[in-house]
Amino acid sequence: MSENILSLSVIDHMLDHPEAVAWGPDGKVYAGGEAGQVYRFNLDGSDFEEYGHTGGFVLGMAHDAAGNVYACDQALRAVVKVTPDGATSTYSSGSSQQAMRVPNYPVFDAAGNLYVSDSGEWGKGDGFIWRVKPGGESEVWDQQATGFTNGMCLGPDGKSLYVVESTPPLISKIPINADGSAGKRSVVVELPRNVPDGVAFDVEGNLYISLYNPNIIYRYTTGGELQVLYDDWEQLILIAPTNIAFGGSDMKTLLIASLCGWNIATAQIDVAGLPVQYPAL
Repeated sequence: MSENILSLSVIDHMLDHPEAVAWGPDGKVYAGGEAGQVYRFNLDGSDFEEYGHTGGFVLGMAHDAAGNVYACDQALRAVVKVTPDGATSTYSSGSSQQAMRVPNYPVFDAAGNLYVSDSGEWGKGDGFIWRVKPGGESEVWDQQATGFTNGMCLGPDGKSLYVVESTPPLISKIPINADGSAGKRSVVVELPRNVPDGVAFDVEGNLYISLYNPNIIYRYTTGGELQVLYDDWEQLILIAPTNIAFGGSDMKTLLIASLCGWNIATAQIDVAGLPVQYPAL
């Protein structure tokens, strides 16, 4: 077994099986719990609070410029908006033609469109991606990335969406056309005998991938090399890692959620993460 490149530590707060982790526009860490909890705290663990509750089971989350959280709730089958003071409302539960089934992960673009993966059933190949326009009008945007559509992130150019398809398993790329429609899907990297979950870019164009199983963090370089950054084969810190995000004042801290664990793990990266979009809605 190769030596781990990263050194991991744990933020010292017990969370309720966090699937979600995100870096907010206020410079705080946000996470979710399996009973609908919405947490926020400083990177050093101070000022910890459970300030909101969706009423279901929080999966991925994103923020707008005002600090509102848009949380995918598996139990409610909806994206729930959580204001900074903890008030909640349904932002989208689908359209009149199609209800959301398993809203998993949300990503904003610069224009305020929210792309939401809808995973479908495991192994059925029936996942797809929603686009929720500013204000909540929703439509099915893409039906090419069907393999238990999971974590996502914008590409470095802001004009493409990188998508985790947990089964086959692989990472795919879908261009965002000038008219807003989905372009032709392509496969970025295949990950046989793994279960990928989360993705995030750094500013140099390297793609970071978390594996729900077998507890590994990969870096897929611009040169096409798949590097193992951390392999927690003993499950000492990473216990089914899910969402990942970059944070910190220099954006060089990788935040890692573990659905089957109780904490957010952190690792210092030598390259800053690519900032996510916080649109003004």
